[in-house]
Amino acid sequence: MKKVNLYEENNFSDKGMSNYLVHDSPYFKILNFNFKPGQELPIHSHDIEGQLSITVVEGEGEFLAAEGQTMPARTGDVLISDIAEPHGIRAGTELRVLVTIAPPI
Repeated sequence: MKKVNLYEENNFSDKGMSNYLVHDSPYFKILNFNFKPGQELPIHSHDIEGQLSITVVEGEGEFLAAEGQTMPARTGDVLISDIAEPHGIRAGTELRVLVTIAPPI
């Protein structure tokens, strides 16, 4: 069993998004990304099979998708997609997210 406190392990950075590897195993990977307002993880995709989830732990922003599509992202929201589908996120406020990838890349 493993316990991690995101608030103690990862903070915010003025230089860009801050990331922290929460867990990595043959079954899944969990990453924590923290963004200051205006910072983003640009739209990207991975040429593999699998799925991902992006859970907003704190803050507000928008999920980014292909062709300029966006969806609001606020505390408690979870985005789920195939990992090959274009995805990204942009912070409107200080924003903490957890990204789960299965299988891990």
